[in-house]
Amino acid sequence: MSGKRISRRGVMKGSLMAAALGGTASFFGPWAHNRAFAQGPKPIKLGLTCDASGQYGNSGQDDLLGMRMAIDEFNAKGGVLGRKVEWITADTETNPATATRVAERFIAQEQCAFLLGAVHSGVANAITQVAAKTGTIYMNTNSSAPSEAGENCARVKFVWDGNGTNFSKAAVKNAVERIGKKWLLLTNDYVWGHTTSASTKALVEAAGGQIVDNLLVPQNTRDFTSYLLKVQQIRPDVVATAIGGDDIKALRQQITDLRLEERTAWINNQQDWPDIWGAPESLFGVFGTTWYHKLPLPGVEDFVKRWKAAFPRSPIPVPGNVSYNGYMATRELLRAVERAGSTNNAKVIRALEGHTMSAADRMQHFDAYIDPVTHQVQQTIYLAKRNPKPADPTDLYEILSQTPPQSALDDAAPGKCKLTPFEQLPSYEM
Repeated sequence: MSGKRISRRGVMKGSLMAAALGGTASFFGPWAHNRAFAQGPKPIKLGLTCDASGQYGNSGQDDLLGMRMAIDEFNAKGGVLGRKVEWITADTETNPATATRVAERFIAQEQCAFLLGAVHSGVANAITQVAAKTGTIYMNTNSSAPSEAGENCARVKFVWDGNGTNFSKAAVKNAVERIGKKWLLLTNDYVWGHTTSASTKALVEAAGGQIVDNLLVPQNTRDFTSYLLKVQQIRPDVVATAIGGDDIKALRQQITDLRLEERTAWINNQQDWPDIWGAPESLFGVFGTTWYHKLPLPGVEDFVKRWKAAFPRSPIPVPGNVSYNGYMATRELLRAVERAGSTNNAKVIRALEGHTMSAADRMQHFDAYIDPVTHQVQQTIYLAKRNPKPADPTDLYEILSQTPPQSALDDAAPGKCKLTPFEQLPSYEM
């Protein structure tokens, strides 16, 4: 073990000791590990920071499946740099404080070389703060707040999902021109909701529209009656929602029950596949996504077959955007280690920054790339609605459009993002 590696672990020692003295050390368990590999070079260990409970529990577990599939595929080919890839995971509970403790444990005690995961943007930012202290590379697989690639960016973090601004840019201008200028915002009261609605507001006003109100909805809301009464009273042309996870499932059902989708236009900034599955009858309006399992593109059908073979008992029978993002983030991290020829964090970061991924390799319509300034993956943004003529029970989307990365860019993020210079980055190699 090198001196720098000791320093990396030492950075976390104080906070873990404080947790133990404060009586919170019992949090760390039980842990889910993959099988231990027998003799050979030391494995590369990944810490998968995935919710299994809370608002994004379903999405967190779907994210985990995509990561596991990528890891298994690398191991089937002999691993990475001749080393097997191991993983460990724990429930981050859709809770930033829990995520902080998980990330600290994974780095200091479990000796993870890299961290991957998160759907909730507060959870992602908490993991980022821990990872940045030690220079640990963190793949933020699925959280979508514009702040993740803006003011909360980091040299060690790479953001794999489209953000609220990307999805709004794909939808807002056209909706103002074709539907109407009177808009109401319905916003989850945390960082993703706030930053997404702020972006939507700016785009609506730039297109000549007006925001008549912004209704803030606490996380874990299940009764939306008071909010929907205000929608009925205000009668906007468009309601733009930034509501996620279990909250959006409850909201959709209540809107459907009241038949409000027939009285105004609804734009749901983003819909994650785990939030759609099991309740297709409540799917309405226009919404954004980054991938769909029936895109008519090379590689999609094969990817779905591999995923289904790997997880035949999954409660969700096909992969969606969340599992796709988990897979892509893990695959590209391990490919970057191969290109770098090392697990040295600075070398791997340089192998990721600016990296271009072909449309065929990404199973999207346009080439994607990792922005070297913000570390966000700039990619195809899709708009969709409920499919009125599904080919099978999983065929829930009708894809309406595909927006190329340059047309959906978050123009504000580069000015807000300040990456730590490489010379100030804690260095390690596992």
